[in-house]
Amino acid sequence: MSGKTSTVASRAWQRMLSGRRLDLLDPSPLDIEIADIAHGLARVARWNGQTSGAHIFSVAQHTLLVEAVMREQMPRVDVTFRLAALLHDAPEYVIGDMISPFKAVLGGDYKVVEKRLLSAIHIRFGLPAVLADTITKAIKAADKGAAFLEATRLAGFSESEAKRLFGGDPGLSAAMEQDYLTPWTAARAEKRFLERFKALHP
Repeated sequence: MSGKTSTVASRAWQRMLSGRRLDLLDPSPLDIEIADIAHGLARVARWNGQTSGAHIFSVAQHTLLVEAVMREQMPRVDVTFRLAALLHDAPEYVIGDMISPFKAVLGGDYKVVEKRLLSAIHIRFGLPAVLADTITKAIKAADKGAAFLEATRLAGFSESEAKRLFGGDPGLSAAMEQDYLTPWTAARAEKRFLERFKALHP
């Protein structure tokens, strides 16, 4: 009995719908499939689900919003780095979306696992294992812009509170806001994510 308990407790891999078995402690790029990422991210809620609308606002939809913000902020940025923006939260298809306050509680171990997964994902899709600081900062700026919009349009934050936490409004058009900030069904989020991935990584 104790042997079984030990085996279960030490398991650090997850079986994916594709059939792949992804080891969280030593992830192989060969075990990463974009279909698994899209499926998982479309079913993970941002803001712990504390958003308005008939559906969750998924991490898949968030990543599409971040990539759209980056396109607006850096219209000439290389397509490779747009792909990196789309995949910036890809590890969450395995480890879920931890809100920032909880990440601070967990400390460094969470970040180590997250970075290791992201490096494996980058390698799988032809990106540098570690991005240059300039690109990392640009993605972070777009991420904060997206967070500002989500916070004020969906999560009940005041503009002043969101500005203090995330910076300013990235200034998307009304049409883009209407599209990207209306929570989609999981099926639509998965489809849109895969379509954008294929456009950036033909």
